[in-house]
Amino acid sequence: MSTLEIRNLQVSVNTDDGMVEILKGVDLTIKSGETHAIMGPNGSGKSTLAYSIAGHPKYTITGGSVTLDGADVLEMSVDERAKAGLFLAMQYPVEVPGVSVSNFLRTAATALRGEAPKLRTWVGEVKDAMEALNMDPAFATRNVNEGFSGGEKKRHEIMQLELLKPKMAILDETDSGLDVDALRIVSEGVNRAKAANNLGVILITHYTRILRYIQPDFVHVFANGRVVEQGGPELAEKLEANGYADYVSK
Repeated sequence: MSTLEIRNLQVSVNTDDGMVEILKGVDLTIKSGETHAIMGPNGSGKSTLAYSIAGHPKYTITGGSVTLDGADVLEMSVDERAKAGLFLAMQYPVEVPGVSVSNFLRTAATALRGEAPKLRTWVGEVKDAMEALNMDPAFATRNVNEGFSGGEKKRHEIMQLELLKPKMAILDETDSGLDVDALRIVSEGVNRAKAANNLGVILITHYTRILRYIQPDFVHVFANGRVVEQGGPELAEKLEANGYADYVSK
């Protein structure tokens, strides 16, 4: 069992007008096997939470703490956070020219496992993961995300999730830009990873459609840099019916 604890997290970002506070004291606890949906209007701080936990240099931590199994995440470098068991699936996955998907995945797995996976076994793992996500095997030889469609990029993110087996996954608007079929396939991949590895999941989304496939245990509403309401799956249905208007002024 692993636990990700976020306590009174305060985060600012540097803009042309100076430092602007985005997160104003966020408290969350995510345990292995739990799925936490983070919902809220644009600009409420959802993605800032994701990238701050992952260590993006754009964001400045001004207060609070983040720990994974008692270890101080904020003192870790980005690669140390990944090795500790944190995984971020980005809303807009970046292209990595000159690095094939196969080499990228094997290098990442080697860094996490401390030794290179046996080639024959690894080829089988990658093949099985690609088949499960309905990905063309030819993608293994292509450069990371280069020329991929939005849906293909998201499937590749979930393939990483299944192969690298982190303790905690932060999925930043993974449903963005997906058609109905791709949404179902990607969601099934998240569910497989969670079941196989007792994964803890932070699922950031605007909409409830992905929650029909990935059932949340907890729903947290973000507004103005804070968690303003928490509940179970029924809270997502309330948001679907009423929107975020009641929270914007909080």
